[in-house]
Amino acid sequence: MTFAANASDSPGITLLHAPALAAQGLCLRAEQDADLPWLRDLYASTRRDELAGVPWQEAAKRAFLDQQFALQRAHYLNHFPDAEFLIVQTLHERIGRFYLHRAPVHHLLVDISLFPAWRGKGAGTGLIVHAQTLARAAGCDLALHVSHANPAAHRLYARLGFVAGDTSATHLAMRWQPADAPPTSVS
Repeated sequence: MTFAANASDSPGITLLHAPALAAQGLCLRAEQDADLPWLRDLYASTRRDELAGVPWQEAAKRAFLDQQFALQRAHYLNHFPDAEFLIVQTLHERIGRFYLHRAPVHHLLVDISLFPAWRGKGAGTGLIVHAQTLARAAGCDLALHVSHANPAAHRLYARLGFVAGDTSATHLAMRWQPADAPPTSVS
C-alpha cells in the first residue's frame, strides 16, 4: 500500500492506494469526524431492505437506524480500538467503509459496507483481495463474520477462498488462509 499526500479534492486528506483497488479507480482513507453523518446514511442503506416491511413511520425507522449505528460504532471502537477505520472512495465520491483489524496472529475483516449503487460491481471483491494481500504479507489468516441474511456475501467469500466455521443465530464465521499457511480452526 502506498500513500499519496493530498491526492483528493479535499485538502489535508491522505489517500491510501492499494493495487487491488486502484484498477477500479478506488482508494482508501482514514475516517474523519466529518464523515459521521455520511457513515450514518451508509449504515441506513445497509438495513433499508430489512426495514421496508416494518410498519413504522420513516422518522421512527431513521431514529432506530441512527441508534443501531451508534451502538455498532461504539462496539467496533470498544472491541477493535487498533483497527483501521477507512472510507472507500473514488477521487470524488465516498462509496463505502472498510474496517480491518490487523493483529499479529490473524487479521479480522470487521466490516465492509458499500452504498447500493456500488454493490455487485467488484468493489467488495477488491476490498477483500486487498485484505487478503495484507494478511498474506503478514503471514496471517483472515477471519470475518457474515450475516445469514446476506447470501450474496456468503457466495463472494466462498469464491475468494473463505471456509465456513462456527455459526450463531445471526452470523457465520469464515476464515481464509494463504495457500502456504498451516491450517487453523475456524471460529
